Amino acid sequence: MIDQEQVPDRRIIVGVDNSAGSAEALRWALAYARLTGATVEAVSAWQVPPMYVYAYGWTPIGIDDAGIVRYAEKTLAETVAQVQGEDEHPVPVTTWVMEGPAAQVLLNAGKGAELMVLGSRGHGAFSGMLLGSVSQHCVQHATCPTVVIPK
Repeated sequence: MIDQEQVPDRRIIVGVDNSAGSAEALRWALAYARLTGATVEAVSAWQVPPMYVYAYGWTPIGIDDAGIVRYAEKTLAETVAQVQGEDEHPVPVTTWVMEGPAAQVLLNAGKGAELMVLGSRGHGAFSGMLLGSVSQHCVQHATCPTVVIPK
């Protein structure tokens, strides 16, 4: 008998950060979902940029969390719409915008998933790297199989 707690659900988690690499990852995930009958969840993470100085009471100076969330939701929706618009038979995508470091948000979202799909590089500071820090961290720590799509 199969233990249901050990059977992953049919979710594919895709990290989307408005980069060309994440759009490629989403394309790949949608094609895979179409073949396997899985669902796709596009996940975007946000956090207050660490360069901002905090004032008394830990209130960020000049930061509007709602504005950051709106921007993240908008860019995620635009990326999903663009990639789905390229497809004759688009697969439905659920979108999630979550607060926190991107790698941790993706690892949490990937718990119990069938697969996690990431671009090889996002918007990190080291553009010459073959594998970005978020992708690298997820590959090393994910609890589900992880695919990294090169760009």
